[in-house]
Amino acid sequence: MIFSYNWLKNYIPSIPTPQDLEELLTMHSFQVEGVEKRGKDFLLNLDILPNRAQDCLSYWGLSREISAITGGKLKALKTQKISAKKGSLAALSLKISSANIASRYSALVIEGVKIKKSPEWLKKSLESVGIRSISDIVDLTNWIMLETGQPLHVFDYDKILGAKMTVRLSRAGEKVVTLDDKTHKLDDGIIVIEDAQRLIDLAGIMGGKYSEVDQNTKNIVLQAANFDRRSVYLAAKKLNHKTEASNIYGQGIDPNLTVSALQRAYFLLNRLGGGKICQIIDIYPKKVLPRKVKVEPAYISSLLGKKILAGEMVRILKSLGFGVVGTKKVLTVQIPTFRQDIQIREDVVEEVGRVYGYDKIKADFPMTALAPAKRNDNFFWQDIARNILKEAGFVETYNYSFFGDKEAKLFGYKEGDLVEIKNPTSAEYRFMRGTLIANLLKNISRNQDKRRDFKFFEVGKVFLKKGLAEKRMLAGVVSIIDDKKEAFFEAKGIVDSLLTRFGVVDAWYDEFEATSEDSKNKIWNHKKCAEIKFNKEEIGFLGEINPEVYQGLGIESKVIVFDLDFEKILKIADEEREYQPVSQFPEATRDIAVLVPSEVRIDEVLNIMEITGGELVTDIDLFDIYEDEKLEGRKSLAFHIIYQAQDRTLKSEEINIIQDKITKALEENPGWEVRR
Repeated sequence: MIFSYNWLKNYIPSIPTPQDLEELLTMHSFQVEGVEKRGKDFLLNLDILPNRAQDCLSYWGLSREISAITGGKLKALKTQKISAKKGSLAALSLKISSANIASRYSALVIEGVKIKKSPEWLKKSLESVGIRSISDIVDLTNWIMLETGQPLHVFDYDKILGAKMTVRLSRAGEKVVTLDDKTHKLDDGIIVIEDAQRLIDLAGIMGGKYSEVDQNTKNIVLQAANFDRRSVYLAAKKLNHKTEASNIYGQGIDPNLTVSALQRAYFLLNRLGGGKICQIIDIYPKKVLPRKVKVEPAYISSLLGKKILAGEMVRILKSLGFGVVGTKKVLTVQIPTFRQDIQIREDVVEEVGRVYGYDKIKADFPMTALAPAKRNDNFFWQDIARNILKEAGFVETYNYSFFGDKEAKLFGYKEGDLVEIKNPTSAEYRFMRGTLIANLLKNISRNQDKRRDFKFFEVGKVFLKKGLAEKRMLAGVVSIIDDKKEAFFEAKGIVDSLLTRFGVVDAWYDEFEATSEDSKNKIWNHKKCAEIKFNKEEIGFLGEINPEVYQGLGIESKVIVFDLDFEKILKIADEEREYQPVSQFPEATRDIAVLVPSEVRIDEVLNIMEITGGELVTDIDLFDIYEDEKLEGRKSLAFHIIYQAQDRTLKSEEINIIQDKITKALEENPGWEVRR
């Protein structure tokens, strides 16, 4: 809201300079968006917060705020007591259809007014904040609205047909013509005022053309109402017709302000030429009374971290319009009805603190014992897994915890296998996900137009219908465009790195037998798939996805997936590490190739070589697999065997002896042949 500095001086003669006032208000109350010099005046653009609209969205309210901050004297508003005298006008009938639309309706019926141009002081004050002068009576209503925060409206009494006014909600299709000559077609539920035959006012927004005050007006109805804030706000928005009055109504008004605003208006009206009050209307079905809050001065000082004298607290609260009684131990604070934002004692503490000045409160660190938070193993191991996978070139995804009928069918889920959502937003989100793999594959599908390899992973929960259980899983997908790349072994190496970092050193790979409810048999290519086990218990799966599945999702490249039961792995994870010094002696490498039947697993061959080689065999790497029809149901496996000792350099004769032992151990198996 824009405030005129010269106008504010009417209420606080000792007001600080505009520059000082800008800093004071910013530090104690509101953000000042800017100060602009306009002729001999300064305009302050203040961002009044919604919770302070009832008490500070007016010149009088802001002046009270400035007076509290500076300690300056605040001039009281001059008013005139209103009383009705016998007049010549018929009594005006006023009816409100529901108390919900107007918590209070106050009005004065005044006869014998004279409409003329406004005096210079009134005209200049309004023009300083961008309001065009119209006539003395209309300008007076705008002045009172800006001064007190209570919108007023003036009707020409003689244009109100039947001397009857009804405040009600509109019916769809009704029309009202406002003062700006615009015709508004109304929906249901907009507050309007009608006379005996027609709509004469768009309540809380703008007056109607049919009851407009003009140069011939002699008798008026001066209205000060408290219309429902929500109704006015929605109506102004729906009609796209916002005014200063609708903005004020939309933020809420103190219902006890109506009569005092009329008293102030009548005082100024007498300065402008006067008129006789012949009827007073005040409909106030449910009175709003001040609340009381008890608070201890010691508590205020404790919460603020600053010792403030009880007398200073009382001064601050009274300067803000609060009533205060009590002792040094307990204060009973009466909250005025224009401060609906003050609800609890901590709100009172805040009022004292901000007016006293937060800059006067020393910034001390709290004196308390700090204990480190207990480590959450879930987060600890999740972060480790994330770091390993990111270093391996994976991108973490955060997918929705749902999928639809298409994924359920592709993954082989039957009716009743999945947890179904009662009110899904769409068919795509009908089920709680039973696996992370489905949405990871959809990530590949959405990005494959980029024509490059993808590595995605996700750590998250899957939801099992049986027992309505939740289980945390870790899944990753590797999409390879080039068929020549060995994506399976790359994924296996990543899984091995994960398990090793988790301290799971005895994990092994077994033939695939999908018996788990959460890893459906249908999704895997059985020729290139394995179960990951620890102590004979399945902890995950690794393998190539069945072409039917990824083709059903529109994926063109081959996809390798690992799916790990994160909760099972957490139970066996071990943070302890045993480190061995790097040997100072050189290693030696020997190669060996062995022909084995096609059904023999690589792990079987590796186990024989590792057991036979003993502690001098530090590593064995598979570097070639050869299969051909000429081998007649057999395959050739080629390995690097690395020999190394911790205490000496190995001699060729010693290595040859171990190599021969390995050869004999391999050839003891039927159909196995070491190629020489």
